[in-house]
Amino acid sequence: MRIGLTYDLRQDYLAAGYSEEEAAEFDRPDTIAAIEGALRELGHETHRIGHARALVARLAAGDRWDLVLNIAEGLRGFGREAQVPALLDLYEIPYTFSDPLVLALCLHKGMTNHVVRDLGIPVADFAVVADEADLAAVIEESHAKGAEDAEKRGSGAEIRNRFPLFVKPVAEGTGKGITDASKVSTPAELAAACRAVWQRLGQPALVEAYLPGRELTVGIVGTGPDAEAIGTLEIVLLDEAEAHAYSYQNKELCEELVKYVLVEDEVADQAEQLALAAWRGLGCRDAGRVDFRADAAGHPRFLEVNPLAGLHPQHSDLPILCTQRGIPYVRLIERIVASALKRKGPAR
Repeated sequence: MRIGLTYDLRQDYLAAGYSEEEAAEFDRPDTIAAIEGALRELGHETHRIGHARALVARLAAGDRWDLVLNIAEGLRGFGREAQVPALLDLYEIPYTFSDPLVLALCLHKGMTNHVVRDLGIPVADFAVVADEADLAAVIEESHAKGAEDAEKRGSGAEIRNRFPLFVKPVAEGTGKGITDASKVSTPAELAAACRAVWQRLGQPALVEAYLPGRELTVGIVGTGPDAEAIGTLEIVLLDEAEAHAYSYQNKELCEELVKYVLVEDEVADQAEQLALAAWRGLGCRDAGRVDFRADAAGHPRFLEVNPLAGLHPQHSDLPILCTQRGIPYVRLIERIVASALKRKGPAR
């Protein structure tokens, strides 16, 4: 089968003058080589395409593929991860992973929280803070004595707990915009953290009640009723790591700063059940991750879903989980392709 590969290569953006942080979500050459090697081992013919603009040129030139394995993240806007799937839908070319609607929704963590909460899945109290008026409302709510007082104020913010709070960009991955200053304990710290997100990343901040418990990521393979949780990793920050969160620095230097522990306990079971409910409820496909953090009582609460998870064999969380579960990398790629092919209609 002819399989095209769409991706954003980190070195291309660095060469064009983008910073390391701006290019953090993009892939390394060895990730593409690993995916290509696995596909060829499975007997497929591979064709490297590249980013969305390269795909446009190839489509205009008449190139077509039986399937596209898409890991392109895009560069700008809340719909950036949806660009390649939208083009492939236009040309009726099947592809791996989620469709444009799901990818755009899941990139915006505030919108995802609304949907996930409506599905009955517990999330931390949160508010999307886009400007100074939003910030003032959250500061006011953070001083409210309880939900009843907060409702009377009618500000529209959804933070019902007092400090500490946690601040992060509303639409980033790879820990971008998250540092040890993301946990805030005063109105001044909250204001500084939100303004830093606005200025550095040009997008709203997501402010959440800080969750002090264990951080877990659940790996999912499959689509709809065929989806299954393949295991749960606990993200354990080592002494040298940046405090409070799985930050950009901690992810980039995970080999030195993070320990990944395969867990099989009651909390992991709860997280896996919630992860499957979120995965299916949002309409995610083929493979990915759902992240949780436990509250003060030890109960897992939804953080985010990654329907376009990293696929570096040693550096990305989903392959790390598979390795600890004894699932070879080639088998992960095989299962992703097999899941996508179930949607492949007759050739036109």
